[in-house]
Amino acid sequence: IILEDDMRKSLLVSAITAVTMTMLSAPQASAAEFSCSTAKLIVPWGPGGGTAVLFGLFEKYMNSHGAKPKIKVVTIPGQGGNKGAKVAVKEKPDGCSLFAIHQSAIIGHLAKRVKFNYTAFETVAHLTVTPSILSGSPKVPFNSYDGMLKHLKANPGQVKVGASIGATSHFIWLIYGEKTGTSFRFVPVQGGTGKRKQLLMNDTFSLAEMNEAAAAKQLKTGLMKPFAIAAVKRSPAFPNVPTLREKGIDMVYALNRGIVVPKGTPKAKVAHWAAAFKKPLQDAAFVKSIAAKGTGLQYMGPADYRKWFAAQTAVFTKVHASISK
Repeated sequence: IILEDDMRKSLLVSAITAVTMTMLSAPQASAAEFSCSTAKLIVPWGPGGGTAVLFGLFEKYMNSHGAKPKIKVVTIPGQGGNKGAKVAVKEKPDGCSLFAIHQSAIIGHLAKRVKFNYTAFETVAHLTVTPSILSGSPKVPFNSYDGMLKHLKANPGQVKVGASIGATSHFIWLIYGEKTGTSFRFVPVQGGTGKRKQLLMNDTFSLAEMNEAAAAKQLKTGLMKPFAIAAVKRSPAFPNVPTLREKGIDMVYALNRGIVVPKGTPKAKVAHWAAAFKKPLQDAAFVKSIAAKGTGLQYMGPADYRKWFAAQTAVFTKVHASISK
């Protein structure tokens, strides 16, 4: 999510570049026998959230192209992604249970909301990168980033911000607040981006983190207001929305989504899924469908994905320590 300068360029790549990388680095499929005809893919957020939307596209593509076993997205929202994680970590290591994961696995552990992190799983594949957008309800009394910042500074600790406490949607505001000298009144939200999106549109709170994968339509039609994107470059879908860097805030923040399986899953089955999730990234039509959700693609196989998680853990641990002082 929060990327140090030497990591940003390599992680926030275009979908086209990512496809090239998949062809060079992905593992070959291994022979593996499964006891199930359909494997469940646990998504620990609600059905309207970006993670469910994106992995719904993977589910549709892979099943229609002969995936064996097939996959079925199962959403288990709650506790900022931790409820589903607690279920996933206890699943049998038979290759029939997959878990959609991002940096919330690091944050939940640092915040002591769960006793485990990514090391409790076998890493399979890093797949997508979705930059965050600082967004407002349709009723907030400002229409630009400058207006938002002015309002925050004039009302320290009073502006309501919706977030899953201890999760990525919470961390972005803590870090943003530290960088801008602003503070907020957090409103806890359970259910992930989908629930947060609904409550933001209803003006339950004034601000929240959003992304194109979950809320492109609402952000474009005025049901919520986009103020700034935490990306290296502006999004083609929102050419008038500035990056935080353009506004003098050196901050890049994105959800990096991927797949893991329970600890102890045989290597042949890990390799099977790593190869299976590689295939969609080589299809131009699929790449286009993901790009339409404001999301880039970057493939990493099991070993590289584990190294990436270790590096991200170091970054988040440093940020968490500074915020906790």
